[in-house]
Amino acid sequence: MIVLPRGVKHIPGHLDVEAQRALVEEIRAVVAAAPLYRPEMPRTGKPMSVRMTNCGVLGWVTDRDRGYRYQATHPVTGAPWPAIPPRLIDLWNAVSGHPTPPEACLVNFYTDDAKMGLHQDRDEQDLTAPVVSISLGDSCLFRVGETTRGGRTTSIRLESGDVVVLGGEGRLAFHGVDRIYPSTSALLKSGGRINLTLRRVTRPEMREIRGQFT
Repeated sequence: MIVLPRGVKHIPGHLDVEAQRALVEEIRAVVAAAPLYRPEMPRTGKPMSVRMTNCGVLGWVTDRDRGYRYQATHPVTGAPWPAIPPRLIDLWNAVSGHPTPPEACLVNFYTDDAKMGLHQDRDEQDLTAPVVSISLGDSCLFRVGETTRGGRTTSIRLESGDVVVLGGEGRLAFHGVDRIYPSTSALLKSGGRINLTLRRVTRPEMREIRGQFT
């Protein structure tokens, strides 16, 4: 039996096929408004193997000069990010156990040879809120570890419609995608995998304070 680190929850098949198809259509609308682009690693400027975009009041971006950060506009078009689809807000409310809504949804598109190295999601101010991740399309080998680099890791295969929650003791768990299993899903017409990552970025009290002065 696979034992995941504390605070890490895998919910297989949370979205049925019809819900997956509906969500893909909503993500297509997001991408039409905020096109996928190739992010760069800080300092080196090396392109990442995934293409990405965001929806929500904030979006996570990275480039050589300014590094990892959240901002309110698309780095290529300069336009505000489109809103998070209500379907994703409902999913957050169902699985997160957190009273405040997500502010960012990172959309990563993986081709057959794309990967994501082990990393922590730690650019957010509010670490009390979990990270909620949704898999759509081809299966992947997902690896998750402890909160220190070099700790024990566990690998699980994520299928289309699966949800993973990193919360509590597992909020800062190192995690990544080691490989994509091509042609394992017919959800996306041209294949590939979409990963949606819902995050709360700011602490609620900080947004209230800012609102008093804007």
